[in-house]
Amino acid sequence: MSQTLSFPVGGMSCAACAARIEKILNRQDGVHASVNFATGRVQVVLDTPAATISAVVAAIRKAGFTVDESSIDLLITGMSCAACAARIEKILNRLPLTQASVNLATERAHIVFVPGLADADAFIARIEKAGFGAALVNDSAPDDTHARRLAAWRAERAHFVLLLILSLPFFVQMVLMPFGAMYMMPGWLQLVLAGVVQFYGARHLYQRAWNAVRGGGANMDVLVVMGTSIAYFFSATAVIAHLHQPLYFEASVAIITLISLGRLMEARARDRTSAGLESLLKLQPRLAHVLVNGAMVDRPVADMRVDDIFVVRPGESIPVDGQVREGTSEVNEAMLTGESLPVLKQAGARVFGGTINTNGVLRATATGVGHDTALAHIVKMVEQAQGSKAHVQRLVDRISNIFVPTVIAIALVTFVIGWLVTGNATWSLVSAVSVLVIACPCSLGLATPTAIMVGTGLGARCGILFRNADALERAQKLTTIIMDKTGTLTEGRPTVSDVVPAPGVDASRLLAVACALEQDSEHPLARAIVDHATAAGLSPLPAGDFRAVPGMGVTAMVDGAPACLGSPRFVADHGVASDDTMTARLEQEGKTVIAVAANGQSIGHIALMDRLRPDAIRTVSALKAAGIRVMMLTGDNPRSAAMVAKQAGVDDFMAGVLPGDKAQAVTACHDQGGVVGMVGDGINDAPALAAADVGFAIGAGAAIALDTADIVLMKSELTSVLDAISLSRATLSKIRQNLFFAFIYNILGLPLAAFGLLNPIVAGAAMAMSSVSVVSNSLLLNRWKPGGRI
Repeated sequence: MSQTLSFPVGGMSCAACAARIEKILNRQDGVHASVNFATGRVQVVLDTPAATISAVVAAIRKAGFTVDESSIDLLITGMSCAACAARIEKILNRLPLTQASVNLATERAHIVFVPGLADADAFIARIEKAGFGAALVNDSAPDDTHARRLAAWRAERAHFVLLLILSLPFFVQMVLMPFGAMYMMPGWLQLVLAGVVQFYGARHLYQRAWNAVRGGGANMDVLVVMGTSIAYFFSATAVIAHLHQPLYFEASVAIITLISLGRLMEARARDRTSAGLESLLKLQPRLAHVLVNGAMVDRPVADMRVDDIFVVRPGESIPVDGQVREGTSEVNEAMLTGESLPVLKQAGARVFGGTINTNGVLRATATGVGHDTALAHIVKMVEQAQGSKAHVQRLVDRISNIFVPTVIAIALVTFVIGWLVTGNATWSLVSAVSVLVIACPCSLGLATPTAIMVGTGLGARCGILFRNADALERAQKLTTIIMDKTGTLTEGRPTVSDVVPAPGVDASRLLAVACALEQDSEHPLARAIVDHATAAGLSPLPAGDFRAVPGMGVTAMVDGAPACLGSPRFVADHGVASDDTMTARLEQEGKTVIAVAANGQSIGHIALMDRLRPDAIRTVSALKAAGIRVMMLTGDNPRSAAMVAKQAGVDDFMAGVLPGDKAQAVTACHDQGGVVGMVGDGINDAPALAAADVGFAIGAGAAIALDTADIVLMKSELTSVLDAISLSRATLSKIRQNLFFAFIYNILGLPLAAFGLLNPIVAGAAMAMSSVSVVSNSLLLNRWKPGGRI
């Protein structure tokens, strides 16, 4: 059945662009496209299931044009196993959207779509039609996930207690039987008690199983319902028809009760996997002290607006992001950035919501509220990471799609072959029931997401933010790490070490011209020169007509004469010769040399020194010991770069790389093979971070542009790179353990059940505990501690 879709495309500047898009799209199988340049819209007809809107959008973007997309998160209820999540994904992907991902552990669906082709109501309606519940996640409302899960756990506990009471007589007769006590309830009493458990206690299992079958799928509930129903109706027939056959009421009752117990334990364990995110959400206070017409009023934080003036007393949490107006205090930002020492805050300083004011009273103006606070951005990033899927999960999803039908087929073959070989239909039926109830796709579905939830939450508490599960997975595969020099390997606070004026030029004249040229620049080297000149009591000369060349230098009219400042090569390109001998001597000492010229003549050189970070040598050494190649990338001269690389213990470096060429350098390294990581400041190095397999943004704290890197390191410590890799390896190790347990459990359990070596009750108990064991193993990841090692 074909689909006809129409949506706008951006970036078309002429009719040739429209023709190019048409040509690209019509090359795809099952796609017929026409593009109207006048309206800026493309119309596509998708004729085959293989032709998808996501492939169309990807092709348009690859050609250099734009397509607007929106994303929403839906809260999903009624999922019982990985097959449910896979089924919802399959249902959603039949709609015209670009991506749909359903996470069993977080009970959320993340959907990316093109506005106008679909909307939230369509997604919700399709999910509800399949028998599940769906609601739009409201980011503006307080997060009630913990309260909702606690309420569900209490309801499940009450349900389990009821089942336990009804099951006690069956358990008593099972316990007494090995001791020779042949206590057996009358058949009619077993029929009644087991009927209550089967049709009242397991009603939710029947409901979910029916919803799955009605939607054309099958899940774990279908297996349980089939197994317990066979045991119950076989026994019921024997009682009603007065047949001399063994009764298996205790099997159906025990299986349903044990499954309820397993769900109870699993629910509590799964709630603990989100503890890292919960701890972040609790940082922000509920109320803020806001000044209104000179009076202090307590106002809910959710009602605060930008430019509100608020007061923070000693020991209180700062409600929103702001700028200090009055007061001096130290603020503990450890819970947000991971920094252990309090940070001094005075007038003009920035403060962040969720951090704790320690010893003074601060008055601040709100600059970021609601979704615009640093804490809100961090929470959103962690939520997205927990809801994303690792590459290994995609294999599990494919297995989950065929798991339940395969188990039903195995159970049917077990019954038929068992009956033909043994001639005992009862024994064969019991073996088939064991096959149905021991299979557990739920443990497969929880193996990966629970470990990712714990790992990303743990990272957030330690100041390590993973953008998604792929970043978490790739970090442990790194073979090469490229580090930017300034601000990454070094402290990023260079100081002037040498002022060398040209013969006949006064040092103050040299500094005054340099200060004039650098006064409006935010580059660390420029700020160092301006600060040095200011400390010497000098003021910048009048200047105008600035022209900056990124990574090279700047020219301007200073005091009425043309002047330039930058690398010796930059000044030479402007026709001014420099002292190469002196430049070489300073560069060999690891210093950065800046040449200054005025009115066509060299007026001297300024050398700057940037110290290595205290943990740079240790970090480089640890990375090399772990078998990871370390490279340094810098725009500095080769001699200075060689000295810094030698001090840090870096064997390979690339010098003289302009800011715009850093991404190409990373790509060139990637083309040599392996998995490449890039460590930079997250702002100036954005293209290089994006070009790397894993981009680390370090040391920018809460002010960082969180969209820049795959991994954001909130601490201004290079050892955080080691912690991120260590946490990645620990998390992936847990995922592998979980998948091993889940697969080996099913691989061993199904044959044992098929050959009649497992009682249905034992099989049901094993199935119920398998999910609990996987989640509990993920929780052991909380033992990981940051220590600056791999």
